[in-house]
Amino acid sequence: MDLNGDVGEYFASNNHGSDHELIPLLSSANVACGFHAGDPVSMDETVRRCLGAEVSIGAHPSYPDQTGFGRRYLQMTPGELRAAVIYQVSALQGMARAAGGAVRHVKAHGALYNRMFTDSAEARAFVEAVARLDDRLVILGQPGSAAEAEAARLGIRFAREGFADRRYRQDGTLTPRSEAGAVIEDLDEQIAQAIALSTGGPFQGSEGMLRLEVDSICVHGDTPGAGRAARAIREALAGAGLEIRPLC
Repeated sequence: MDLNGDVGEYFASNNHGSDHELIPLLSSANVACGFHAGDPVSMDETVRRCLGAEVSIGAHPSYPDQTGFGRRYLQMTPGELRAAVIYQVSALQGMARAAGGAVRHVKAHGALYNRMFTDSAEARAFVEAVARLDDRLVILGQPGSAAEAEAARLGIRFAREGFADRRYRQDGTLTPRSEAGAVIEDLDEQIAQAIALSTGGPFQGSEGMLRLEVDSICVHGDTPGAGRAARAIREALAGAGLEIRPLC
């Protein structure tokens, strides 16, 4: 089972958040590429931090929305979205290569990630962008999504992601952050949900019990106590007999 986190979501060395604590606990890291957070300095620092901790590097592109932290839907044509994704991922690929590493996977951020659950046109543009850069890259996304279907259509490997710290609706989509209880802050509940997701067991959603099968568990770097949560979740998964390893 992969344990991933969203990292590098700061600007010009002014605030590393919990990255220094979180990254060594992960097997894969999703690095912000500048459109919702991050800049050349933060990208370089985060790539080097990942390499030092032997954590697999992934790109975390978004809509061009620093003001809204990439959590607002922006209408873009397929061509515009493809170009935006190629721009961000290739920038991180250059940073990784310069530091002696490589980008192994791509995970969309925020509103773009959520949009690709049902929007086939945006999912297709995103997957096509990844395929044009390197068809060996793994796309990390929601199980049962349009993104998963488009990846299968183009022969791109897709890894299904589950969230330890987010509430789910019955259809497998994430409960919007605007709704109360959308972010799970209780550590025991995060651990229980991570184990259920990793083993295909039932867990409590916002509308009832549900099951999802995933290949990777995400801990958000901006959730309070992210480092502590990642350590506890990693230990719990190992205790359940699951080997923590990167996607590729």
